[in-house]
Amino acid sequence: MTDGDRTVNTVSGTVHGMVVQAGTVVMAASGLAVPRQIRGPRRAFVNREGEFARLEAALGRLDDVRPAVVAFTGLGGVGKTELVAQFAARSAAHFPGGQLYADLAAHRHLGGADLGEVLGGFLRGFGLPYVPDTLAERAAAFRTVTAAGRRVLVFLDNVEHAAEVRALLPTTGLLVAAGRRRLPGLALDGAELVRLDPLTTGAGSELVRGWLGPGRGTDAELARLVEFCGGLPLALNAVGFRLLDREDLRVDRVLAELTDKERRLSSLSNEEGAVGDVLDAVHRRLPEHTRAFYRLLGVNPGPLVSVELAEAVGVPRAADGLADLRSAHLVDDVAQEGPERRYRAHDLVRLHAAGTVRELPGRLELLARIVAYYRGRAALADRAIGDRFRLQESGAGQGLAGFGSGADALEWLQSERANLLGAVRAAAEQRRHGEVWRLCESLWPLYHGRKHYGDWVESHLLGIEAAQWDNRPDAVIRMRNQLGRAYYERGEYPLAGEQLAAAAALLPEVDEPRLAGVLWETDGLLCLADGRPERAVELFTLAREANAGDPHGVVVQSYNLAQALVAAGRAEEALAVLGEATALAGREGDAPMLMRLPLVEARAERALHRPAAAVGAAELSAGRARELGQPRKEEAARALLVDLAQELGDTALAERNRARLRELRGR
Repeated sequence: MTDGDRTVNTVSGTVHGMVVQAGTVVMAASGLAVPRQIRGPRRAFVNREGEFARLEAALGRLDDVRPAVVAFTGLGGVGKTELVAQFAARSAAHFPGGQLYADLAAHRHLGGADLGEVLGGFLRGFGLPYVPDTLAERAAAFRTVTAAGRRVLVFLDNVEHAAEVRALLPTTGLLVAAGRRRLPGLALDGAELVRLDPLTTGAGSELVRGWLGPGRGTDAELARLVEFCGGLPLALNAVGFRLLDREDLRVDRVLAELTDKERRLSSLSNEEGAVGDVLDAVHRRLPEHTRAFYRLLGVNPGPLVSVELAEAVGVPRAADGLADLRSAHLVDDVAQEGPERRYRAHDLVRLHAAGTVRELPGRLELLARIVAYYRGRAALADRAIGDRFRLQESGAGQGLAGFGSGADALEWLQSERANLLGAVRAAAEQRRHGEVWRLCESLWPLYHGRKHYGDWVESHLLGIEAAQWDNRPDAVIRMRNQLGRAYYERGEYPLAGEQLAAAAALLPEVDEPRLAGVLWETDGLLCLADGRPERAVELFTLAREANAGDPHGVVVQSYNLAQALVAAGRAEEALAVLGEATALAGREGDAPMLMRLPLVEARAERALHRPAAAVGAAELSAGRARELGQPRKEEAARALLVDLAQELGDTALAERNRARLRELRGR
């Protein structure tokens, strides 16, 4: 509600406990979801009682004033992640606010981790109906939802710098960090630093004996096996798979194979050496179709693989090969929603797999097929999400599986985000310039809808360079405009303006008027943000004219124009523009815009002090958003309805929309 020149958020009814504000949405903290993001533990686990004692001691230091921090460091494959998974399962009752997980390796861009993305994932885990756009706002919201009474366990994997931990501390609870590098800077903050060593010979032998049973292999042979594996659980798992897969395979035979490569086995202290020796032996024993899938792990530019990807690039018997790799613990399931399962290989497994294909004659051809798959599937997803002006040809993705709905397509883009960025990088390295900018163009709905700014900026810097090498000034304009939108949404308006100016200089070289229209659109948004609505009206008018003949483009620019007119105090004119745009969208069956237009209409009616009419328009927008599976748009409409209900004094309307907001948040 408004109070003079101030905007005041209020919560009606009785609230027990904290109230959380995220952007313009206010809700009771008691309604937050309880995230369970840390994966479940495995059954076989030994000899970590000392480390568990450290973690249990940290539980005794928990209070409602500050968080406790424990940092584990050690070699890759030593079992840091499994240790924390075991602890999370045992200590769930100590953390009523839930468990949060982030692999910082998946959030690194140009050497640094995008902490805003991590915080966004945490806040979505709590079910916040609105996630703020800026890092500072996300950090503030995270501190609020983890305050007293909502103690949480936060697990950060693959940490490289102490500053990453400091930026992600909850208000109360326990943060456990894991990484390969020592983090002495955290000791200055009161954190407990623990080095996680490989398993002792006795503990490793106990682990293997538990798999094989009492009658297979002598104690001395098992001890020697553990020594050759360097005590790394990852290496022991791989060897254990071989022994369990072949009951006739003797332990001494495996030992003989491992001793064949004395030079590499002599470097057990080297992180790659011990695992490489074991994986070499495992790889030799894999069936050929499983080796083909293993090679895919080494060539794929991203961390995730799926059966669909493998089949699309020609891996034979992909499902069987994946099953073999899963049994050997060479890949793990990734916790996710949706029917298409994805799997992640340990970093050292990917490193070894890359070594097996480094000299393979067909490696670059396989990489080209992988990039083509991601480019084609992303193009299909982009088109499934909605109709818009595109430069690339319409035939991309032929022969690949399509999407049942725009919502399904957006979830696929989100799930494949790390792979898609990896594909952009790989295509740029291989100078496949056309693939780079076309893939970037198709990623617009992902980056614009989910706000992955780190990916957005990095990929489009590569996209600009690729389009220049491809001698496509039209694509350069498109890439610079999309990059400018990223800067605009991050509030970096001067950088956005620089991209627009560089793009506008190329307009004389192209014949497509809609390219000028997209630049005027972004410039208009900058004017709105800068408090110049009348100039925004002029620019959106030009953009609409540039889209003449493109019904969707005309509707989009009418939508923008109406927003500018409302901001300029010309709400009646905005309603006239919206009426024409709605009629055109109806004739064209433009469902996404028929969802968005009524929301601006509601704001115009509100500006004209006609709250009842505003309620009708906002309810129409919310209903259509629900039908289209667009929760963010529905949340915006429901939030406006709550405000309107408060102005009208309509308690039933307010509660009905609050209930729906809670339902959306729960999802």
